[in-house]
Amino acid sequence: MGLSCQSCGKAVLDTKFNIKTSGQNDLVIALAGNPNVGKSTVFNALTGLNQHTGNWPGKTVTNARGSFFHKGKRIILVDLPGTYSLLANSVEEQVARDFICFGEPDATIVVTDATCIERNLNLALQIMELTDKVVLCVNLMDEAKRKGIDVNIKALEEELGIPAVATTARSGKGLRDLMDRVYNVALAHEKTAPRPMKYTPAIEEEIEKILPQLKEILGDQLNARWVALRLIEGDATILESINNFLYDDNKFDCEGVACVYEC
Repeated sequence: MGLSCQSCGKAVLDTKFNIKTSGQNDLVIALAGNPNVGKSTVFNALTGLNQHTGNWPGKTVTNARGSFFHKGKRIILVDLPGTYSLLANSVEEQVARDFICFGEPDATIVVTDATCIERNLNLALQIMELTDKVVLCVNLMDEAKRKGIDVNIKALEEELGIPAVATTARSGKGLRDLMDRVYNVALAHEKTAPRPMKYTPAIEEEIEKILPQLKEILGDQLNARWVALRLIEGDATILESINNFLYDDNKFDCEGVACVYEC
């Protein structure tokens, strides 16, 4: 899904997100997660002092990014705002959603808390609907061990269809393995197969009603099923984002697309 070529994706990163890359040797990686899962610790451990902060273009939300090298590639790690979902009920959620969807990072790391991983999987599943280039970081494994919690990483991988890596970011344990898997996913050395989400028959029926029209309107620029779900939820911000990121000349008829569902 998303833009049709890598060069177009990099152009959007520059013009819309103010993230400049220096060529094919750079990999842009998004770092997502709920608040209080150790995401900032992962970010700091990987990027060290090589960090920059500012605001997302047009937003008051802080933008933090850093860079480091892994296997000869320069990794630009973009720390997304901590959110519980991508339903765009807040500016933070909208920023995270728009970057993953329209910025098209080469891969996305979803950081979870090993002591209560079930709370964090909602965000992971939503991101898996946006992109198949996802790696699950099961952080705070030391805390889980202390509480007698055993996390079956292999079972998680099989159930979700994406790589999962156990880490303890504060000590650096597992971070090299994490970046090895991220590197492989970003360069398609390792294929992922995220388990598709199935909704109730009533929702699936509504999706099928509007899918043909959306496919005709959006072409291959965006996942029409994902947009259909957002329209069913009544999320008007996705229409604004489509216009902003995919149609610079503002020829995209937001009201017409909304009508696809409302009619």
